[in-house]
Amino acid sequence: MTPTSRLTPYLYVLPLVALLAFVFGYPLVRIFEFSFKMVRGIDGPWIGLRNYELILSHPLFWESVLHNLQLLLAIPVMVGVSLIISVLLFERVAGWKIYRIIIFVPFILAIPIVAVVMKRMFQFSGPVNEVLRWLSLDFMALDWIGSSDVALWTVMVLIIWRESALGIILFLARLLSLDESIIESAKIEGANWWQRLWHIILPQMRGVIEFFVVISVITMLAAVFAYVYVMGGGRGGPGTSTEVVELYIFNALIRSSLPGIASAASVLLFLVTGVLIFLLFRVRRRTEEA
Repeated sequence: MTPTSRLTPYLYVLPLVALLAFVFGYPLVRIFEFSFKMVRGIDGPWIGLRNYELILSHPLFWESVLHNLQLLLAIPVMVGVSLIISVLLFERVAGWKIYRIIIFVPFILAIPIVAVVMKRMFQFSGPVNEVLRWLSLDFMALDWIGSSDVALWTVMVLIIWRESALGIILFLARLLSLDESIIESAKIEGANWWQRLWHIILPQMRGVIEFFVVISVITMLAAVFAYVYVMGGGRGGPGTSTEVVELYIFNALIRSSLPGIASAASVLLFLVTGVLIFLLFRVRRRTEEA
């Protein structure tokens, strides 16, 4: 193979790589640059680490970080729910075709649409509380959206409900590639449902579960803006109870007109997310080597 022929595949993908580098790379470089400037309009004077100092001394920023960390608690729930439902669909329980459609619908719909529907359902006079009152569970009829004590947990329920659909899709796709004869042999040997799940299915799904966990971590840290924006009335409300880092960046840029602060917060979010993903892959590699 000549050197020219070796380079041919790379030449084919070069235009696309160049386009992606411009679309994603250039804004990233500019954000890093803006984070060290006091930007007014399209540019501003260099101020070093001043933007970072202001952010790290701002209590609202740390509150937003705490809310993102709280949302990480949803990941084990999402993994468990997705795994159990995907296995039930794989085993073709009665009505599994209808259930599969119902479960996949939330993930197909846009987040704002789902959030608006859920916001109306969880209002104090909404269907959820009406059902609770009908069941004589009035003490559980809370102001799910208007109370700062439960608003973030309500958002978490919405995230779990929608994002679990992705896990179900991934897990079901992996299950369909398994050798069903192994599972059938386990049934014949007397293994119950939980034993088959723990000893046969889970070991073969380890890779896709780890992938879903990584995707979910990214989602909880850097892709929940639409949820909190719609559910929190556009301001992370009530008060700042649902403010996350993405919304903090949005408010700094749009409402406060502080591109330097928004850029610095974006850089911190980018770096923290990158470090966490790196650590997750390192843990996976060490586990595989062991």
